[in-house]
Amino acid sequence: MARPIVVRADWDPEAEVWVAGSADLPALITEAESIEALRAKLQVMIPELLELDGAADVGNVPIEIVAYARDTVGMGSAA
Repeated sequence: MARPIVVRADWDPEAEVWVAGSADLPALITEAESIEALRAKLQVMIPELLELDGAADVGNVPIEIVAYARDTVGMGSAA
């Protein structure tokens, strides 16, 4: 099996989108409003970028998405 392409996705709370990139595929920079939408974009973008990089037909390429988001929770007084 081929080595997976690792994609890191970080939540941007100001823009309200997931911003994704990959050290394995430096030309990959994208954003999406949900992880599901990001996964769909990656299914199209990664093969296109691999082709532009001159990669031969490599068949199925595994992708690992590592997502990070930071939130806060309120600790209001009990009623």
